[in-house]
Amino acid sequence: MNDNNWLRLKSLRGITRTGKKLHIDVSVYAKELSKSLHIKKRYSAKKRTKIKIKSSHKLQSILWKNGNLELLFDKKLRNNQINYYNKYDAKRKMYQYIFNIHASMLTRSQTLRKEGVSKIKLSQYNPNMLRLVIENSSPINVRFSKKPTKIIVRISSNKIIHNTVKYQHRIKPPTRIDRNKIIVIDPGHGGKDPGAIGYRGYKEKNVVLAIGKELRNILKARGYKVYMTRDGDYFVKLRNRTKFANRKNADIFISIHANAVSKHNAKKTYGLETYYLSKSRSSRAKRVAAIENSSDLIDMNYYGKESFLNTLNSHNIIAANKLAIDLQRSALASLKKRYRYVKDAGVREGPFWVLVGAQMPAVLVETGFITNPREAKRLVNRSYQKTLAKGLADGVQHYFINCRKSR
Repeated sequence: MNDNNWLRLKSLRGITRTGKKLHIDVSVYAKELSKSLHIKKRYSAKKRTKIKIKSSHKLQSILWKNGNLELLFDKKLRNNQINYYNKYDAKRKMYQYIFNIHASMLTRSQTLRKEGVSKIKLSQYNPNMLRLVIENSSPINVRFSKKPTKIIVRISSNKIIHNTVKYQHRIKPPTRIDRNKIIVIDPGHGGKDPGAIGYRGYKEKNVVLAIGKELRNILKARGYKVYMTRDGDYFVKLRNRTKFANRKNADIFISIHANAVSKHNAKKTYGLETYYLSKSRSSRAKRVAAIENSSDLIDMNYYGKESFLNTLNSHNIIAANKLAIDLQRSALASLKKRYRYVKDAGVREGPFWVLVGAQMPAVLVETGFITNPREAKRLVNRSYQKTLAKGLADGVQHYFINCRKSR
């Protein structure tokens, strides 16, 4: 059997299992099985390490030149390889200026130094992404330019030394055009309405509230104005959710839900999907909408069931479609970095009552199937909720950037 490792391991397992039941001494076989499994585990780990695909661009050198930080790469850089943003970490009270560069390092992570700046760190964030983080307790001015194979980062601190006397020179913190945007997050259901009841009795209303709060915290940390239709376990009528968003003059409305199917299909049905309001009545959209709309039958009558679709704002439908695409893409990208079996269930149109009446682009995110055992366990996990919320926050940021570019 030595030529067939799979058959050998299967036989050893059978011998040890049977021996224990019959109270026969099979310690020799048990040791051989343990040793074989250990070797297999090490081999598998090595194999997994080898198949990691790193970026084809490599960082060759880092140097300070004329007070600027220069990163030199082995190949010509594309514009979409560099993603820069800044944020304020309220918990640590630090201003952060972050560069995500699709490349890999030839050296280990490095902590760099510059007078007047608290911390500069360059590291390999994942096999395909290099991350440069500049931190300071007060705002600083960070700018960058791209040469064919080089990134030049200019860092100006707010401390200026002249004639051995220190003067404070006020520099406004870097701002983005989208910082003044208002976002309303709508965790579905609540109170008397638990939403879908899934695997192990998990309730949709609790899952979506937790994800909504994580999303709120991330967006606030990035400088957005964020409101929630509910921040506790209480019921809010469907029509009052968009009314709330309209009163706040929101720029976008994001309703968060968890999907469900029958027990017969629970194990094989999973995935994340995002809906935007439209006149579409596909069978899939009808099924999902029927579940989410069922919580407030009075509101369904209030909107006149069929006639409300004739009043939809076509401009908002187009914008909502773009928002849905950005949210879906970014959420999937964030989850796939850390989890396996993450499925893209698509961006779809649907007649959702909770989105009716919104005077801004409005979408409904089905964060996963609470009836699927694997996905349900993830949806109640804090780490998974944070990863998903980060992806949605990235989607919001991409949406506003794309809106600005299209003007």
